[in-house]
Amino acid sequence: MSTRSRVIAGVVAATLLTQLSACGTIFYPDRRGQIEGKVDPVIVAADAIGILFFVIPGLIAFAVDFATGAIYLPEGKTAQVDPQQLKQVIGADGKVDQLALKQLIETSSGQQLPLDDPRLIQHSGSAEQLAAYGLRPAA
Repeated sequence: MSTRSRVIAGVVAATLLTQLSACGTIFYPDRRGQIEGKVDPVIVAADAIGILFFVIPGLIAFAVDFATGAIYLPEGKTAQVDPQQLKQVIGADGKVDQLALKQLIETSSGQQLPLDDPRLIQHSGSAEQLAAYGLRPAA
C-alpha cells in the first residue's frame, strides 16, 4: 500500500471515528442544533464510558455532543416528575392509580408507557419513602 493511500485511509477512518463516537448524536439526532439547556445524564454517562475505555474517542464524543447540542435535554423536558404531581395519582388507600399514572407520564414526557403489560415488575415502597413525599402509609 502506498503512502498516499494510507494517508487517505487514515483521514477517512479519523472522520468516521469522530462522527460515530458521539453517543448523543447517535441516540438523539433530533436534538442537534440546541445551544443550551439541561445536560442529559444518560448521554454524559455514555460519553464518560468512552473516556474510560479509550481516552481520545471519549473526549471527541464529549466535544461532538457539546458542539452539536445533542447532549442537552430538549426544551421544557426534564428527567423526572414533580413529586407534587405524583401525590395526585396515589389514592386514599395508598395504592397507585395505574390509569392516572399513565396519563401523568404521557402529559409530562410525551411518552406512552405500557403500564398494563404483564411483564411489568412493580416494587412496593417503604414508609420512609412515603414520608419524604409528605404521605402517610395506610393499611
